[in-house]
Amino acid sequence: MSEFSVHEPVMEHLSRKLERTADALCMNRMDAHCCQTKEEALALVKSLLRKDAVVSVGGSMTLKECGVMELLRSGDYQFLDREAVAPEEQQDLYRKAFTADYFLCSSNAITENGELYNVDGVGNRVSALIYGPKEVIVVAGANKIVSNLDAAAERVKKLAAPVNAIRLSQETPCARIGACSGIKGDMAAGCHCEQRICCSYVVSGYQRFPNRIHVILVAENLGY
Repeated sequence: MSEFSVHEPVMEHLSRKLERTADALCMNRMDAHCCQTKEEALALVKSLLRKDAVVSVGGSMTLKECGVMELLRSGDYQFLDREAVAPEEQQDLYRKAFTADYFLCSSNAITENGELYNVDGVGNRVSALIYGPKEVIVVAGANKIVSNLDAAAERVKKLAAPVNAIRLSQETPCARIGACSGIKGDMAAGCHCEQRICCSYVVSGYQRFPNRIHVILVAENLGY
């Protein structure tokens, strides 16, 4: 009797999707890797980091789920830990991230055309992604991969924004109704709430500095 699993075609389809996306990211001069599990992703992150390096992060459930936050707190790195300081000290820590050796984060969406799509409230994550830290490591699950930028914007408005607003206990319309109030508008359309978390919209395409950004794609659902 054949040992062929009905799930094998699904996994093969997913693997090919990750590989296509990784190839497109490489065409845009980002260093891209595919991993089957979050454990593989963690090992790859560790191999990319130099011991005693100064490391910073953007807020990310993906990094927590992969064990990256535990790794950074192991004592092997000079970790600028935003969770270890008082709220009034976080802004100074965000600024120190610009001179870090490595900045780690996830992405709100990654297109199959090889683009990173990110939306920030404060802007510290997208700022460091664009410029400052010597190297950036992005870890993202397969659930973050979308067909194009329109799908990326929709993903944020319908899923990432409302879920993150709930996680951060923000009293925004999207947290209450489950989708951005600007869902029918253009990319930057949204509420005028003081606690709005979608303020800066950044698309990372072809890179001026090749392989500064490392993207690790994981064949699992991770983060929001």
